[in-house]
Amino acid sequence: MAQLTFREAIARGIAQEMRRDESVVFLGEDIGAAGGVFKGTVGLLEEFGPVRVRDTPISEQAILGAAMGAAMTGLRPIAEIMFADFFAVCWDIVVNEIAKSRYMTNGQVSFPLVIRSGNAGGLRFGAQHSQSVENWAMMVPGLKVVVPSNALDVVGLMAASIRDNDPVIFLENKILYSVKTDVPEGDIVDTLGTAKVLRQGSDATIVTIGTMVGRSLSAAEELAAAGIDCTVVDVRSLVPLDTQTILREVAATGRLFTVEENPRLCGWGGELSSIVSEEIFFDLDGPITRITTPHIPLPAADSLEDMAIPSVERIVSTITKSMNA
Repeated sequence: MAQLTFREAIARGIAQEMRRDESVVFLGEDIGAAGGVFKGTVGLLEEFGPVRVRDTPISEQAILGAAMGAAMTGLRPIAEIMFADFFAVCWDIVVNEIAKSRYMTNGQVSFPLVIRSGNAGGLRFGAQHSQSVENWAMMVPGLKVVVPSNALDVVGLMAASIRDNDPVIFLENKILYSVKTDVPEGDIVDTLGTAKVLRQGSDATIVTIGTMVGRSLSAAEELAAAGIDCTVVDVRSLVPLDTQTILREVAATGRLFTVEENPRLCGWGGELSSIVSEEIFFDLDGPITRITTPHIPLPAADSLEDMAIPSVERIVSTITKSMNA
């Protein structure tokens, strides 16, 4: 067992699969010689060489166009889009080509392609470098969407994503890059579409992803001290979505709180709330409550960014107020 940071786990997960399968290649801006702008790909160029680990020009369209062609012709590419905000520059390739082509060829062409990207806020990068875009991706048929919350899940879910025959959007919340987790030695392969119950409680269920997992766990401990016992579910994969685990845990407590870094309008919690309302409405003991970022561009000023993104304090106060209403 070793402690790995989130960023070290990215390199380990990619390296594990590149050693196993020579068809796995990796391309993106500054991923090779520089080791990645967030230092998440250190050592890959040295181990696998410039043919399999390729630094590219600053062109998101070129990166994903090349990755799409590689996936169509027998390789298993991993492509990095440095900041998730920049999906906006190449969204046509993702949505109209990569996501649809397997369906439009009746399965004659598969797309074993992982697109990984630094996602979300917390580092004072401002409105154009801090967006949470998982809701953009999950609304597109044909894409799988993964959002890990810790180094262990990074390794296993990266391996599962690379082995999958469909395109996977792999979103890495940037504020987590330095966070350490115990990770066992040896190969680790997880399963897409499986949520994890990280804490079991009796009064309410908190469902969340990414950075908000740690904050929700901290909030649950504070709430427990005040007599409110919460289950915490880490969704991990928005597409496919583990509805069975989520519905079971919400039915057990009768209350659902989603904690999302997405802007409130059309965030993933809205879809989850709809599913819960349709499937287990009569198991609910109170209204579903979403704790989200407001529908605003994310500020760069530290006090304003902290105010916008859900904090432990806001999670605690919102759940306390709702449960005591």
